[in-house]
Amino acid sequence: MVKNIKRFKKDMEKENNPIAAKDKDGNYLYLDIIPTTYILPGDYTLFVEEFRKNKSAMWIMKPCGRAQGKGIFLVNKLNQLKKWATCSKLPFQTLSLKESYVISRYIENPLLIGGRKFDLRLYVLVTSYRPLKIWWYNTGFARFCNEKYTADIAELDNMTIHLTNVAIQKQSDEYNDKHGGKWSTNNLRFYLEMTHGKGPTDKCFDDIFNIVTVSLKSVTSVMINDKHCFECYGYDVLIDDNLRPTLIEVNASPSLTSTSEGDRVLKMGLLNDAFNIIVPPDWLDDSSKHGSNTCREKTVGGFSLLLDEGAGEDRSKKNSKKTPGTALWR
Repeated sequence: MVKNIKRFKKDMEKENNPIAAKDKDGNYLYLDIIPTTYILPGDYTLFVEEFRKNKSAMWIMKPCGRAQGKGIFLVNKLNQLKKWATCSKLPFQTLSLKESYVISRYIENPLLIGGRKFDLRLYVLVTSYRPLKIWWYNTGFARFCNEKYTADIAELDNMTIHLTNVAIQKQSDEYNDKHGGKWSTNNLRFYLEMTHGKGPTDKCFDDIFNIVTVSLKSVTSVMINDKHCFECYGYDVLIDDNLRPTLIEVNASPSLTSTSEGDRVLKMGLLNDAFNIIVPPDWLDDSSKHGSNTCREKTVGGFSLLLDEGAGEDRSKKNSKKTPGTALWR
């Protein structure tokens, strides 16, 4: 995903696409959807160069092939990486035979609610990549840490402060089995409107829609497109204290395990609505069996159509002066 987004930025800039617009400082307005990120061991030299530009910054390191927060740790010194290499004189060069890691700038100013850090788990259904067709599930959830947030380096190894993964939070004595430390996105949106206003909240969610669209557009050229297949992704998004959302991770196999009654209802609804899109009501009629991209509705249960390139609804050129999100991409 990281390399594809970088390539997509260059392609959009070459095409003079409005989505590649920059501010006066040369920063992308709509395409900087992920934090500064490198893949180790391959990008180790580039990472060190960036690290030395701001030695007080914190970074978060994740193994590429694991889940549920396993193997994740924070670093603020280069020598903290050596214990993950088999040879301290050649950091990460021998690690290539074992496991790749993604290392990203840690967002040290997350939006806090009740002093606690949270992120969003959002669900997206893709029924076609060429043309791209994206469905947005209107009900996701916010996952909260059980302990109050601090950027103190003394708590660098306390993952219950920094990681929202349920598998991590269950280790805390403060974990609540009834609600699982989760809010629905509808409740979160209501809270943000009350505390920050409707305009900034709407922009925050429009920016999230843009994150989804940019991330999927960036991989269309490398995905194998099969009309008989679909993908349901779990997007993890973090909102900072300026209400700016950042893409943290895209899960190709999001967990459908329920940790509470509300969780069960949400995920059962997600599956039911997804199958209603993929398998149309007239599926017994042979004329309907043209693949998973046959649904012509724009709303199915909790899903709303976010983008349908096949229907000619990409309005990026028509709305070049508008902010991104559904308006820019449809």
